[in-house]
Amino acid sequence: MSDTTDNRGAAENVRSLSEAVRRVRTAEAERSDVVVELRDAERARLEMLADELKSVFAEVPPEDEQFVFKVAGGTPPRLWIDLTSFVVMGRDRRTYRFLKDTRLGRTVILETAKLPDMADTVTQYVAERIIERERAIEGDWLVKRILRDETTRRPESRAAVAAALTPAAEPAATPLADRRTLGWVVAAFLLGLLAGVVGLLGYAWVSVPIG
Repeated sequence: MSDTTDNRGAAENVRSLSEAVRRVRTAEAERSDVVVELRDAERARLEMLADELKSVFAEVPPEDEQFVFKVAGGTPPRLWIDLTSFVVMGRDRRTYRFLKDTRLGRTVILETAKLPDMADTVTQYVAERIIERERAIEGDWLVKRILRDETTRRPESRAAVAAALTPAAEPAATPLADRRTLGWVVAAFLLGLLAGVVGLLGYAWVSVPIG
């Protein structure tokens, strides 16, 4: 009896590697099925949001290429709005999370389980980005216009400033005028010299006593 009991215990303690591999594969397959189901559920909710925003996406100007508007697979799936913002599902697979990557890090714009609220927030975000792009284009145009006008007016401005700062040229003196001027200078000099001589003679006449 004891031999029979020992043989049964030994048989029950035998380990089978192939059986263990089969069990591990089965468990991994079950986990994979759960992951796939969860990922599919997240993607389905994001596609519902994309359908809600379909009319908004259609109104974006075709020349505005900053937006993506695409549900991308992966773990987790994401609804890309532009190159730096996207919507993902929270840990509960029911909460929408609108995230944006910035130079300061990742920012949560909105976190809500209500699809209409998320759709409204995304619509507002798209509108703000369109306005920002228009302002940037307007600013670039204005700068270019100012530079072009400045370049066009610069030669005229320089000529006007130069003309205003340059003193008027005096008329060139003719040889006849030069001779007349020189004659008057000489005559004035001679008259002054003669007046000086007369003054000295008069002073001497008055100062010297007679007899």
